[in-house]
Amino acid sequence: MLVDNAGGQPPVDISTVSPRFIQAIIDLNLTAPIVAAQQANRVMQQQPEGGAIINISSQASMPGSGGSSLAPYGAAKAGLNHVTRSLANAFGPKVRVNCISLGWVVTEAMADLLLPEDRSEWEATIARIPLGRMGTPDEIGGLCLFLASPAAGYVTGATLWADGGGT
Repeated sequence: MLVDNAGGQPPVDISTVSPRFIQAIIDLNLTAPIVAAQQANRVMQQQPEGGAIINISSQASMPGSGGSSLAPYGAAKAGLNHVTRSLANAFGPKVRVNCISLGWVVTEAMADLLLPEDRSEWEATIARIPLGRMGTPDEIGGLCLFLASPAAGYVTGATLWADGGGT
């Protein structure tokens, strides 16, 4: 099993950000998962049981999500959603490839956002999530275990949305 959870981007002013920065974000969030999947596929194709590749995407991949400050990240994650389906077709039947597109999840990386001086923006974000809360790493880990398990043996090329209904 490969869980490709690399990624991220600091918010930027899309009107002035450099092409080099944009390329670095695309390389981290799209190119690297493709290369990792290629390497994992080479190994998994030789295993009698095959394998499972799980890409981690983001609700920022939806048009308009994250605003312009996350445009390179969102575009790369939208590409990752697309390439997941393509890799599932290329690597099957032995290797299944799926994607989990995350909403807000409580992680160390979210610490600064969880403790803003002005909590009204944060509270408004949480209020837009139908489940009324952020997800947990354990919940996302459980989805990964499911997608890697025989219970998901007929699931490939799918993008599951783990966002509390936020998109």
